[in-house]
Amino acid sequence: MKTRTGITESALKWAAIILMAIDHIGAGILENFVLNIWGRSPMGYHFAEQWETIFAVDGVLRMIGRPAFPIFCFLLVEGFCHTHDVKKYAVRLGIFALVSEIPFDLALWNQVPDWQYQNVFFTLLIGLLAMLAVRRYGTSTALKVLILAAGAVLAEFLHTDYGAFGVLFIGILYLLRDNRKWQCIVGAACCLWELTAPLAFLLIWRYNGERGRQPRWLFYWFYPAHLLLYYVIGAWILPAVLGIG
Repeated sequence: MKTRTGITESALKWAAIILMAIDHIGAGILENFVLNIWGRSPMGYHFAEQWETIFAVDGVLRMIGRPAFPIFCFLLVEGFCHTHDVKKYAVRLGIFALVSEIPFDLALWNQVPDWQYQNVFFTLLIGLLAMLAVRRYGTSTALKVLILAAGAVLAEFLHTDYGAFGVLFIGILYLLRDNRKWQCIVGAACCLWELTAPLAFLLIWRYNGERGRQPRWLFYWFYPAHLLLYYVIGAWILPAVLGIG
């Protein structure tokens, strides 16, 4: 039996969660905790010149992690197009949006609740519902645009991660799902403002349509689990290491 070349869905998921984990080291541990306590710590007092180094490391981590979101959006579109039960898919996203919110608030904002920004599962859920509405009611280009615009407004109203852009981006990838070439070109162009994010489409272009071996629930649970871990590191372990009571 001939094996298809390219990247499987499982490999894309692993790439996305690794990139996301790297990105959140910067957004969570460095930005939310280290930079906030460095100046108040004995180590920060004696090594004040390291402040710029921490900023530089944070920038590198964030740049490395930028391709994660486009990959997750592409996988959402693929999942929607191939799932046998959209309702169960939506319920899973909704459950993990709720489960992840407290870890998200703690890791990125160090407070609960924080209504200024909601986790990316909410964005993905709205994107999924928007695709479902386009499939059922998008009988014209105008209706498709209107549906996606409504989803974008909802994301902005709820202050979800990536907001209107995230939902519209998902919609664009969905509308171009039958043409991988243009899906990658347009998708990459939409991400140019984040510099390294278009690199995601180098991996997406190599996607071979196969699922690969994957522990499905691991990818859902990883999101809240790694955020909670980063909070523990930033709020408890680092202050002890840096000598802050």
